Amino acid sequence: MDTKLIRQFGQEVLSYRLRATRQKTRAAREDFDKYLLALRREERALQRQKYALGWDPLIPPVQKGWKRSFVLRDDLARGRHAAFFENLLQKINTHDWSHRKDFKVRKRRRGRKIFVAKTQYLKRFYQSQFDKMGFTEKERSFFHMETGYERRGKDIVLISWFVFSEPWRFRLQVKPNMIDKIREIDAVLEARIRQIRNLMERNDFRKRLCKITNGHYQWWDSEERKREKYAFKNKSLPDILQLIEE
Repeated sequence: MDTKLIRQFGQEVLSYRLRATRQKTRAAREDFDKYLLALRREERALQRQKYALGWDPLIPPVQKGWKRSFVLRDDLARGRHAAFFENLLQKINTHDWSHRKDFKVRKRRRGRKIFVAKTQYLKRFYQSQFDKMGFTEKERSFFHMETGYERRGKDIVLISWFVFSEPWRFRLQVKPNMIDKIREIDAVLEARIRQIRNLMERNDFRKRLCKITNGHYQWWDSEERKREKYAFKNKSLPDILQLIEE
């Protein structure tokens, strides 16, 4: 309560439960924060509903690039231990995608840009991950520990991980990446999600929401930063020029 009102109207003014300007400002800020949190909960609930709609078959299927993964070698697939290694492969297999069938990537060497083969490895596990994978004693015998350096933020630390000891048992297989289904679309859900996102981005409410939920705002995790970083990724030159003109 403002002391000026008390001096002017006396102690009886306290019974009216009047709020000072500072209290009104704080209440308005708290109501706005609750409004942002409600929008965040609604957006997440709508996203869950969107991904729970299911899939529709795409007729005819379309191909989008190529996919590559490990399979058991043909000679070992006919052996008596084929079932064991097939089961083990399901736990350590990795999958990759590329728009090129040869899975080559462009790199700069000595000032020139050349295409080199992209390397793909089986999964490797840290100690905590290795214990949670549920490997049997026989499966554990096919792993050994390696030590190396890994970049974590600005630091380079020495770490250890478990690596499969006999990668020669598997080979890489390239297949067309066929898309035979698409997600179902609800126009009402999409419109409401777009409305919330436009409200957040147009008024720059993400910063305040991030500060409420995380206690601070990290500019490198912002949506604007991500859009700037990946704006031209996997886009053709005409699409990039069109984005620049817009």
